[in-house]
This record gives sequence, structure tokens and C-alpha cells, in this order.
Amino acid sequence: MSKSNFSRRKFLSASVLSTVGLGVIPNLSFGKTSDAFADSSKIRLGFIGVGRQAMGLLSNMMKNPIVDVVAGADVYEIKLERFKERVAKHYKDEKREAPALKVYVDYKALLANPEVDAVVIASPDHWHAMMAIDACHAGKDIYLEKPLTFTIHEGQELVKAVRSNGTVLAVGSMQRSGANFQHAVRMVQKGMLGNIKQVLVNVGTPPHPKPYDLPAQPVPVGLDWKSWVGPLPDIHYNEELNPPISLNPEQNEKVWGAWRWYEETGGGLMTDWGAHMIDIAQWGLGMDRNGPVEVIPGTDSTPLKYIYSNGVPMIIEPFDEGRQGVKFIGEKGWIKVSRGNYDTDVLACERKFEKDEFGFGDHHLDFIDCIIKRKDPVVPVEIGHSSCTACTIGNIAHQLGRPLKWDPIAQVFLDDWEANTKLHYAYQNGYSLG
Repeated sequence: MSKSNFSRRKFLSASVLSTVGLGVIPNLSFGKTSDAFADSSKIRLGFIGVGRQAMGLLSNMMKNPIVDVVAGADVYEIKLERFKERVAKHYKDEKREAPALKVYVDYKALLANPEVDAVVIASPDHWHAMMAIDACHAGKDIYLEKPLTFTIHEGQELVKAVRSNGTVLAVGSMQRSGANFQHAVRMVQKGMLGNIKQVLVNVGTPPHPKPYDLPAQPVPVGLDWKSWVGPLPDIHYNEELNPPISLNPEQNEKVWGAWRWYEETGGGLMTDWGAHMIDIAQWGLGMDRNGPVEVIPGTDSTPLKYIYSNGVPMIIEPFDEGRQGVKFIGEKGWIKVSRGNYDTDVLACERKFEKDEFGFGDHHLDFIDCIIKRKDPVVPVEIGHSSCTACTIGNIAHQLGRPLKWDPIAQVFLDDWEANTKLHYAYQNGYSLG
């Protein structure tokens, strides 16, 4: 971390916390910006990757009155234009002067900007590790979308970079900030269900990615496709990977980027939704800094299954009404939890939730709070890595078609050299982890 960035963070901690008091984020109701905060007390954010997911994160981050958005980077020019328009509209609506906004095609140029304190990374999964490690070395704090990384080795290297650089890294596993998920985990960990017999997790079907089979299409003007591909083996362009948008008239992405559904570019529903739901399951089991010791691939008639060191199985399959979620089943009954829902057959675990308790806005506030206080967020890098690893070894077992023994501490497969070759892949086009 550079001396100037370190000094600025010390100043932010002193100035902001002395103004609002320890443990308090200013204007949590997202009201108008307080005059008590000078420009020097702002957290200055840059966004790396400004597609569909980033637009939601941008909206939530800008609601915080001590955040200023000062930079953005993307390899698709039209998405940078949309980003600039969204930021300008926010400051206009707030009736206050906008900070100078800089945009880049190369994310490394954004990281070199000393006016950026922290970054939000919402790029495709295969870029997560490289961008985040570079951000660590550049002295920037990080909000990183889930899943944490594309490979297990990348996650291991990112954990090292975060801790060696003193970086605050928050993982976008925002369900941990939802009151219903927190209550479900609290009841399980307090033993209200008795001993847990099994956990069911629905990530959606089919859970695993498939080989890339989209037809080749011409690359649109303004998209640097070579930079989008980055370290991956060369793949051809198809608009489903990077859905088109227009600005006049405005038409945003109609679907999520399909890169997440293909083996070459993503982990399928196992990492897309598993990074949320498996995360909650492991949290409830007290295994979120650990992991399973065995993974058994599914067949045409049986689901994917994990076994933990305490003997509890976690089974990946739809249950009940079929929405993505988690069901903890214990000796005394069960708890089901999903987005916007909570249910149980145990009277002592019952609770009614107000509609706003199902939201995740506190997750983004927690990130800013942790930058100021220099502490770990609600989902630190080690937990993000553990959840992502569980998802990824499920995909590896599926690819190999056989049960695998896993050491969650050493983070290697036991007595299986072929499985261990899948902990990473050979970067192409001259790329390497920083």
C-alpha cells in the first residue's frame, strides 16, 4: 500500500468517526448528503466492470452520503457511456456538484489513479482474481462480486494478497446481511433443531456448466473482445456472453451474461447460485472457514452430495416449492430459508419478518463501514474462498464422474493427481496472477 493511500485512510477513520461517533455510518436512512462531510472525508469509489450487476451495485453504493463515484473501467465503450450517464444523473438529482469522473478501457489505469480509494469489481468470473490481486497491490480496498474466483488456486492467491497488503475485501454474498438468513443460521447454531441430520440446497437445475456451444458472431464496434477474453483460451464472440444495450432509446440488458453457464467461462448454477446458497449452508453448519471432506457426483437418479467431517451430508437438489434456497433438517424439525422467505415447523424458531428485513442494503453499508474502521466485512475473503471452493469441487467431481476426497485445510484432493490438475488452468495470452 502506498504511503499516501495509508495516510488518507487514517485520516478518513479519524475525520468520519469523530464526526458521527464510533459504530455509526452517517445517514443510514440514505437521506441528503450532510454538510458535515468535507470532500476529503469521502470514500472515492471506482467500478471495474460496469455491466448489469454493476448498475445495481452503483445505485446502492451512491445512496451512501459519504461515497463519491470517481472512476469506471470496462472493455465495452457503450457500457462506459451508460455508467457516466447514471453517475451524472445521480448527482444532478441530489442537486450537488459531481466529482470529476474518469473512465478507462484498461482497469490497470483505474488502479493507478491516486484519487480512487476502493473499487467495486463486477467483471466476469475469470477476471475476478487477477483484478482483485492487482487492486490489493495498488492499495485499493475491494468489494468483489461472488463467486470469489474462477479457480481454487486463484482463491488461494487472492487470500494471500488480501492479508499481505492489509486490504479490506468484502465478498458480494449479500444474503448474509438478510435478516431471514441470519435468523435461520442463528437458530441452527443455537441447536434449536437438535443435531442436524442433513442440509438440502437448491441452486437450480441443471446445476453444472456445459461446454461452450454458442455460434460465432461479429464483434460489435466498441467492444475490445481480446481484452474481455483475457487469460482464457481463445473463444469466439457471441452477444449472449456480453448482452447488448442501447442508450437512445435506453435499453438495458434483457438477460444476464451467459458466460456463467459454460465450462470455459463460468461454473454454471453451482457457482452462480451456489456461491449464495452453499455459503448459507456452510455458515449454518459452522463450516464456512473449512469445507467438506468428500464430494460424491450425482447420477441420472441421484443428486450431488457433500460430506462434512462431522458426518452431516449436504445434498444439492430442488426441494418443496423449488426456489433456490436452503433447508436445514434436524432431529427436532426443519428450517427453510430463501430470498424473501422463511419457514419452519419448530415453534421456538418461528419469526415474522417485515418486508424491508428481506433486503440486502446493509451489505453495501458494511463494506464502507469496514473501510473506515479497517476491519473485516461480514463476508471476508477466507469465507468467500471457502464457499467458492465447495461449489468448484462439486463441478470437478461432476466432470470426473467419481467421488473425491478433499482436504479443506490443505485445499487439495487426496490421492487423486487428475483432480488436482483442475485446481487451476494454464493462463493464455501472456497473463499471470500479480
